[in-house]
Amino acid sequence: MMLSSMVVSHDSRGTSVLESILSSLHIHVEVETDLGRAREKLASCRIDALIVDSEIEGANGLLDSEASGAENCVPLMICNEANGETEISRRAKFLFRKPISVAQAVRTLSSARNLIVDRRLRYHRQQVDIETSLISGERTFDARILNLSQGGAGLEGNFSSHLAQQVQLHFSLPESKRRVELAGKIVWMKEQARAGIQFSEAAQPMQKQLQIWLEQHYFSR
Repeated sequence: MMLSSMVVSHDSRGTSVLESILSSLHIHVEVETDLGRAREKLASCRIDALIVDSEIEGANGLLDSEASGAENCVPLMICNEANGETEISRRAKFLFRKPISVAQAVRTLSSARNLIVDRRLRYHRQQVDIETSLISGERTFDARILNLSQGGAGLEGNFSSHLAQQVQLHFSLPESKRRVELAGKIVWMKEQARAGIQFSEAAQPMQKQLQIWLEQHYFSR
């Protein structure tokens, strides 16, 4: 599954730079010079990043998510170097200053891509079948992970009703030799056979491994 973007601008030079960098980041890009066609696409297609040139008349309205259907987009604005911060630019998550350089495009679009991926994966649950050890206090249970997300996991096993709220999961990600150890808490249980784990919000180095693995599998679909 590929990310998507739309550039709404009359600036052919700047658009060319953006197209090149977007493609290198594996983000599909469509260029529109007509505001009406841009609105139609926003209403009918999923667009992850909307890049609008502030010099286009009506740009302010296009970034109005409720009016244009852009509520799921990450908004980016192209502004003239001579212009300071305006009401339009404050609507954008990221700003480009004309003339757009390759370095500026790489830096800004890389940051935008990270935000887009985080949004996409926030509620995504990857269906899996992974053997795991669930450590609860001084007890260890054999279980299977049925689904994984950035924030938690769904498990199946033969659990005691006396599981401690704070637990640890030890498992290996499919197609990976690295062992993952994540701390979390039990947020629900069903008949001592299934349980939901919410991973700790504290920084865990191994969560980065999980995030990369989820991203790879999400976009390979």
